[in-house]
Amino acid sequence: MKNILITGGAGFIGSNLALKLVKENYEVTVLDNLSTQIHGEDPEKTSPLYNSIKNKVKFILGDVQEKETLENCIKNQDIIVHLAAETGTGQSMYQIEKYCNVNIKSTAILLDILTNSKHQIKKLIVASSRAIYGEGRYSCKEHGIVYPNARNEYDLLNKDFECKCPICGLNLNLLPTSEDSKIHPTSIYGITKQNQEQMVLTVCSSIGISAIAYRYQNVYGPGQSLSNPYTGILSIFSTQIRNGNDINIFEDGEESRDFVYIDDVIDATVLGIKNDTIKQDVFNVGSDLPISVLKVAKKLRELYQSNININITGKFRLGDIRHNYADLTKIAAMLQFKPKVTFEDGITKFVEWVKLQPIVKDNYNKSIEDLKEKGLYK
Repeated sequence: MKNILITGGAGFIGSNLALKLVKENYEVTVLDNLSTQIHGEDPEKTSPLYNSIKNKVKFILGDVQEKETLENCIKNQDIIVHLAAETGTGQSMYQIEKYCNVNIKSTAILLDILTNSKHQIKKLIVASSRAIYGEGRYSCKEHGIVYPNARNEYDLLNKDFECKCPICGLNLNLLPTSEDSKIHPTSIYGITKQNQEQMVLTVCSSIGISAIAYRYQNVYGPGQSLSNPYTGILSIFSTQIRNGNDINIFEDGEESRDFVYIDDVIDATVLGIKNDTIKQDVFNVGSDLPISVLKVAKKLRELYQSNININITGKFRLGDIRHNYADLTKIAAMLQFKPKVTFEDGITKFVEWVKLQPIVKDNYNKSIEDLKEKGLYK
């Protein structure tokens, strides 16, 4: 199985995966619409991601929502890695139709083709997300393991940002989130990812195609878009710092995420591509460590040797979670995956790369204004 189609293959994860597979002598086809939000107005000049792959893969400019395009791309392929998606959690809360069309409808079209036409696809890998969990797994001193509901606006407005036990209301202790944890997304983005994952696993099981869903945590590293103000806080903060702008952090800065380096994400994905025994399964891909947003901001300021201010605003976005980090027990046991890049090493490599890039316009305030206009930023 040497022919691989990567939808969204000019994106951050997709381009890195494509380059890795080319080195391992796979024949790679990339389908991508070169979204302006990620690749800029003129990808030939503004997208290092696209330029890194354009002469090394068969590149098809097109949209995953176009059935005829997908049908043509699938011909003679053995494996599909379905990465094409809209990815901004906050943005998804007001561009609802767009997120549902790109993430859910396109997946439905892809699965419809695989179900009703002749092809040689043997495996489908889909990019899911930690966002499907909503708030992750916690422990309550009174009730053991619990899965808290989305935080309510009243508590957030009163600067009470911690998750509460859904039974007794006590503050909770964070635990790593395993694949058998409750699925209850708190954003439209998370809902679309849940739908993608369920659709792929259900349909592929019925038509005899192996399927793996990877629940990626917060992926970062060289090559990440520096101009997209809707996703990727390391990129967002870096662009603010390089423009000499202060960083305004939501809540109290102690909200945390599992930041996983791009090389580790690619390694995990390739392990799934090469595995011949797994028929239908889901895996977390992360670093197994929560890092606070405030720590990220301080480390970036240090590495850029900047004197910008870091402001703890107490503001919040509806749909955001408080904490979530991955339990990697399952992927370690079944795919022998273990992250190799520490956060300290990864963020240093990322900053070294950013320093070599042109300084782009900081559009973050525009993204916040969009949220305010829709009543999603408080």
